[in-house]
Amino acid sequence: QVQLVESGGGSVEAGGSLILACTASGFIDGTACMSWFRQSPGKKREGLASIWTGGGTTYYGDSVEGRFTASQDNVKNTLFLQMDSLKPEDTGMYYCAATSYIGGCPALETPDAYDYWGKGTLVTISS
Repeated sequence: QVQLVESGGGSVEAGGSLILACTASGFIDGTACMSWFRQSPGKKREGLASIWTGGGTTYYGDSVEGRFTASQDNVKNTLFLQMDSLKPEDTGMYYCAATSYIGGCPALETPDAYDYWGKGTLVTISS
């Protein structure tokens, strides 16, 4: 059984930075894709960033490209999301997700492709 636990959410002013962490326990056969999603009020769940654990390849959504950086610590089984130049529209619940995958990651537009989800951490950006 894989469990994902997010941490690092909070409240910051626009233009500030936050770093989120997702610690994974359990075991996924083979290589995996780990991703960050965001659920904002009144909006559908949005894929932000993915990292393929097999080679460290990263993928980003258009709304966060150049501002957010995904990284991994394989020793600690932890996924990070460095968020810079934050905007009020970045406010939302941030979720970590994972699934076994070969050679890359599912498209960020396909949250249903992920088998495991954390409970989320809240990020609030004030203007």
